Amino acid sequence: MPPSRIAVSGSTGLIGAALVRSLRTDGHEVVRLVRRPAAAGDEVEWGPKRRYVDAAGLVGCDAVVHLAGAGVGDHRWTEAYKREIRDSRVDGTAAIAEAVASLDTPPKVLLSGSAVGYYGDTGDRAVDEGAPPGEGFLPSVCVEWEGATAPAEEAGIRTAHARTGLVVAREGGAWGRLFPLFRAGLGGRMGNGRQYWSFIALHDHVAALRHILDTEALSGPVNLTGPAPVTNGEVTAAMGRVLHRPTLFTAPAPALRIALGEFAGDVLGSQRVLPGRLLDSGFTFAFPGIDAALRAALR
Repeated sequence: MPPSRIAVSGSTGLIGAALVRSLRTDGHEVVRLVRRPAAAGDEVEWGPKRRYVDAAGLVGCDAVVHLAGAGVGDHRWTEAYKREIRDSRVDGTAAIAEAVASLDTPPKVLLSGSAVGYYGDTGDRAVDEGAPPGEGFLPSVCVEWEGATAPAEEAGIRTAHARTGLVVAREGGAWGRLFPLFRAGLGGRMGNGRQYWSFIALHDHVAALRHILDTEALSGPVNLTGPAPVTNGEVTAAMGRVLHRPTLFTAPAPALRIALGEFAGDVLGSQRVLPGRLLDSGFTFAFPGIDAALRAALR
């Protein structure tokens, strides 16, 4: 993509902040969607709960990347927080899709976040973008989340859904919590350890987002996971190797259910998700294996 004007929501989050740095380093103009009145030339006000976006601030944008949403693992899943998870994604996405569709000259592409939670628990079965949604809370949220981009699609805007796996990073996300535990020698297997984790290095995730922006043939769902999902037991062993720490502890399934409530079902669930469309479109992973991804995060 030549130097472009690109709008990004969720720009202070783990992935959004890394994407903004990457785009600006390569000379792109980035405008950030903020949940208050814009106070700088690179800000656009929006209010996802009000389904409001200052569409005038998106004029001239070649692409919009929507990454905002309440953290799935940030709080215990009360009914109120489950509504927050759902509404922050569906209402925010609808607001952005309606705003870009309203422009006289809309952006060429809307890249909207989604998650591998779409597939539910796949057990040992490997799935790609052709698999149907699973059952349960997160799959239902993902279906609504992706469906909320309909106004943009109907306006003829190329729309892609980035179904993100577990991002390996030191600064945040699931691994941001795991690294301190394993460094202290307190890390270990969760449940029986046989559940698959579909991981992706933060570097590769940002590169994949940019690949989608650059690749006109990519629309609809695109799995942002590494090419070789591993089990939780294999993750545990890799963390021990890379950090040179023992991994003797285990978190039994009953204890996780007590500590995490309903969310424990997703922690203990297995998702063996493959990046079929990324690979088919020529994307190359810099850190395809779990050890390489862990070492990249620590650098």
